[in-house]
Amino acid sequence: MKYDQLETERLVLRMWNKNDIDTYAKICSDSETMKYIGGKAFDRTEAWRSVAWIIGHWHLKGYGLWAVEEKKSKRLIGRIGFINPDGWPGFELGWMLNKDDWGKGYATEGAQKSLEYAFSVLNKQHVISLIHPENFASQKVAGRIGEEIEGETELLGTKVNVYGIHKHKWEST
Repeated sequence: MKYDQLETERLVLRMWNKNDIDTYAKICSDSETMKYIGGKAFDRTEAWRSVAWIIGHWHLKGYGLWAVEEKKSKRLIGRIGFINPDGWPGFELGWMLNKDDWGKGYATEGAQKSLEYAFSVLNKQHVISLIHPENFASQKVAGRIGEEIEGETELLGTKVNVYGIHKHKWEST
């Protein structure tokens, strides 16, 4: 299995490793960070299972969520990438960052690089982001990368808005 690593001016989007678990567990233990990611904080075991699920997604699909590292500090600050398990509404670009790193433009920077990868390397024609109606920060990120609201759906028992962008629109920007 080949894992591409992406870089932006300030971030490295890379494959997960066992040294990420403690930091990821700390990020996921914050209820505010996890409010719109399943609605509850994770304990360490749940965080470990989440990373195992993410790595499994890579093996089964050939793409997935990257671990996001801040270049300057080498700190793990969250995850950005793709989700599309069986039964999912579509090829999703998602992001979740450590609360201390909100408001720095990292989500937009990483999501934009991921979107470029989806269209140019994976040759996807349409990308969606599933965002809770009250998650205004993620709605702004979706708008900054060119996604527009396309409707709503239910995901794991919660209504979410579907934002999306087609490759031809992205190419014309």
